[in-house]
Amino acid sequence: MVTGGGMRGGAMEYDARRQATLPRTHGDLDDDGKERRTGTVWTATAHIITAVIGSGVLSLAWAMAQLGWVTGPVTLLLFAAITYYTCGLLADCYRVGDPVSGKRNYTYTEAVKSNLGGWYVWFCGFCQYVNMFGTGIGYTITASISAAAINKSNCFHWHGHDADCSQNTSVYIIGFGVLQVIFCQLPNFHKLWWLSILASVMSFAYAAIAVGLSLGQTISGPTGKTEITGTEVGVEVDAPQKVWMTFQALGNVAFAYSYAIILIEIQDTLRSPPAETETMRRATLMGIAVTTGFYMMCGCLGYSAFGAAAPGNILTGFGFYEPYWLVDLANACIVVHLVGGFQVFCQPLFAAVEGAVAARYPGSTREYGAAGVNVFRLVWRTAFVALITLAAILLPFFNSILGILGSVAFWPLTVFFPVEMYIRQRQVPRLSVKGAALQGLSFVCFLVTVAACAASIQGVLDSLKTYVPFKTRS
Repeated sequence: MVTGGGMRGGAMEYDARRQATLPRTHGDLDDDGKERRTGTVWTATAHIITAVIGSGVLSLAWAMAQLGWVTGPVTLLLFAAITYYTCGLLADCYRVGDPVSGKRNYTYTEAVKSNLGGWYVWFCGFCQYVNMFGTGIGYTITASISAAAINKSNCFHWHGHDADCSQNTSVYIIGFGVLQVIFCQLPNFHKLWWLSILASVMSFAYAAIAVGLSLGQTISGPTGKTEITGTEVGVEVDAPQKVWMTFQALGNVAFAYSYAIILIEIQDTLRSPPAETETMRRATLMGIAVTTGFYMMCGCLGYSAFGAAAPGNILTGFGFYEPYWLVDLANACIVVHLVGGFQVFCQPLFAAVEGAVAARYPGSTREYGAAGVNVFRLVWRTAFVALITLAAILLPFFNSILGILGSVAFWPLTVFFPVEMYIRQRQVPRLSVKGAALQGLSFVCFLVTVAACAASIQGVLDSLKTYVPFKTRS
């Protein structure tokens, strides 16, 4: 699941002993002294699909509405191709030197440290932990909107579609935060394995329901008006809005493909021979092909069903009112998924901070009472969740936040570091044709990231003009 540490050399980085690892069976030892890995191309493909398909699928109909029938599918295919190619470069960095017998890197940051070192390690840690913090905010917003949508759905069913069923989302955000405070006190990541599996099942469930409902709406009608170029300038939007929303849609698509951050951890479950990089490349191809096909169905069917009026979140924007129980089930699945997803992303950050504090202040690890209460862990994790909860209350804007998260994670973690590591590892001359092409790809993706991030921030600023925390109902 996507559905995810110590201070070294001035940078926060993952600690392999604390990092979440995917299951391995007991057996003989591998070349690094660890239990023999048993993963195959099929298990890796399953992990990739599970990691990629998540809450990002909910915004694809809206993104398609901004981009249209030509640019929308082409954008999905381009992001898929770029992700496949750069993840292949990243897979080559799992081992240092020899792809069969070289030293293993167990985490993304270890790969950056082994291949690049220096300021790259600090920048990588910064990007990862900013992404984790931002994802925590995004998951809190999305789960709370879905929880509110369950009550709204029931209200519309019993009182009619014209009834005032608006909800105060801030209440649900606070409730989600309280729940996460409880889960965050679990001291060891491995105790969450059941929650991660449950979250994975939930993500498939609500994504499948969204596709099914969109297909049903497309077949039965009525359907919305669609255009080759998406929303029409002068009709649905003005020219500046069209530009901003187009770039924001790119950020939403980028968010839907973000999984490079855990690729090394997935690769670390694979058996060899054949070389892990060969297996991982095949798994990446199959995984991205399956998810892209699924995304095409969700985005295109959603756009076909609702046209330019496609909601920002296809399951909470009330394009669907009936069957209300199925809409409720889908939103309940979202809440359960994101309860687990929040922990998967935040636990490595907890481990990083607590490991750094323990190294400097060994007394911070002391536990009290029969329950083994650690005061520092209790205070720090509660404060962290409280900060995320406050940020979610102040900025509860689904598409804009997803756009920011997607753009921030896409260029540095999916493109920049894999390209730089590959150039350094293979000693590709930067002025050669291949070197220039790789750097050109990185630069173009950087420009897309900047544009998508700027458009999403603009979306937040526009929303803040009419939003009042604790008072605005939606």
